[in-house]
Order: sequence, then structure tokens, then C-alpha cells
Amino acid sequence: MERKFNKGDIVKHFKREKMTEEQLRETPTLYLFEIIGTARHSENKEEYIIYKPFYPAECVKGVDFAARPLEMFMSEVDHQKYPEVKQKYRFELFDFKN
Repeated sequence: MERKFNKGDIVKHFKREKMTEEQLRETPTLYLFEIIGTARHSENKEEYIIYKPFYPAECVKGVDFAARPLEMFMSEVDHQKYPEVKQKYRFELFDFKN
């Protein structure tokens, strides 16, 4: 099954799992992002996801949005490096109910 995100989807980065309850109380939008859309590099044709953090993030200092190669955005978490993380993929849809 192909994973796909749509413009306007809210996604969470796996590092949100590593935040304490206190950190999430202080910044409830930590590691949450809105998908703005997709882009294609004009030279090498690589696809990118364009997204916007819901918290002050280093990646957007001085610019409007962040971009990440689609392949990286859709990749699985490196469970060797982060064995405690339960989330399967680097970015997943955010469930507001939980």
C-alpha cells in the first residue's frame, strides 16, 4: 500500500514520541507540521514535500516553509538508532483524538 499525504494534512515527526508530558504541555504543537504541498527540483527532478511547523523550528528561520526529499519524508524510523520509538515512519498522520 502506497503512503500518501495531502495538502492540509497534519503530520507528526517521530521525535514527538520522545517528548515529556511537560514539554508537550508547554508546547502542544511540538513536532507537528502542516503539509503545504509537493515540489519537484527543476534540475534533478527529485520530489520534495513542502511543510510548515506549528512551533518555532530552526528549519524555517528566515523562510516560510521547510522542504524535505519525498523519499526521506516517507522513510521508516531508524529503529537501530531509536529503538525506543514505536512510530513506524518518520512522519505519520496526526490523530487529534489521542
